[in-house]
Amino acid sequence: MQDLQYIEIETGENPTAAVIWLHGLGASGHDFEPVVPELGLPEDTAVRFIFPHAPNLPVTINGGMSMPAWYDIKAMDIDRVVDTEQLRASADAVAKLVEQQKQKGIPPERIIIAGFSQGGAVAYELGLSYPERFGGVLALSTYFATADTVQRSEANADVPISVYHGTFDPMVPESLGVRSVETLKEMGYDPSYQTFPMEHSVCLEEIQDIGRFIRRHLL
Repeated sequence: MQDLQYIEIETGENPTAAVIWLHGLGASGHDFEPVVPELGLPEDTAVRFIFPHAPNLPVTINGGMSMPAWYDIKAMDIDRVVDTEQLRASADAVAKLVEQQKQKGIPPERIIIAGFSQGGAVAYELGLSYPERFGGVLALSTYFATADTVQRSEANADVPISVYHGTFDPMVPESLGVRSVETLKEMGYDPSYQTFPMEHSVCLEEIQDIGRFIRRHLL
């Protein structure tokens, strides 16, 4: 996969921490730009937000039409038949962004990997397999697509994980969020789980809690 293009927002000069935030199917890095001011981060902190754009891929469930996608979804049954090779390739592409931040002086333990829907599935894969400790993983309205294949790293065996889901989500049913949390617990992780009365989206209360997660683990 080619290097990812992305949007970069810094909340202050000389950032000492970063959040890499992945959008969902058919969207772009611009989707979550408006979130940054709503996180409630202290004015005297400098965090670099990176919002990558997924490449255009043919998506089977959309009649093979190409659109921004982290991987192909071949069937929309409850278990989600996905192209796991493409998903891992996307995780590797995001890992290159992590390497870039390391070169700029921000180590992985000062980086949070976040993702919405498809982006959340990639966040799970990268966040649990990366060989160096991350600051945390945020999974929004998503599912653990590679639970059976992820090569878990010892470095992230107890990485902080926060999972969010809408109780009225018609795209990714809440049952998939619940299953992800149960699977994570079976693997030995200790994820937090919160739901909100919304569909396949985010809400202000969720964004505010994400802000608290960032403050707790990065600031």
